[in-house]
Amino acid sequence: MAKIERFEDIDAWKRARILSNRIYAVAGAFARDFDLRSQIRRDIISVMSNIAEGFERGGGDREFRHFLSIAKGSAGEVRAQLYVALDATYITQAEFDELTQIAMDVSRLLSRFMQYLSSGD
Repeated sequence: MAKIERFEDIDAWKRARILSNRIYAVAGAFARDFDLRSQIRRDIISVMSNIAEGFERGGGDREFRHFLSIAKGSAGEVRAQLYVALDATYITQAEFDELTQIAMDVSRLLSRFMQYLSSGD
């Protein structure tokens, strides 16, 4: 694996950024449901922020894995909120499928990255 110089180089962060852009694009449809709109936005922000914070803290692989684990949990929360949005008919099945797939990609990338960091223990 190439040396990562900046958190912006992390594949999971890049994919989470794409998801963030898509979430913000569709969350406008939740205008009447402020709580859901706010929650899903906080969740995706948490994914990106925890990846960035864990990287920038420079506390070693174990601490970084902790932040990646929080980010992965937040990606799961995004998926849960997407079910709420689908069930409330705020998003279409196609939007749900697309966003859920990206969220699952983020989770998979985070899992692989955590495994990679664990291999150095």
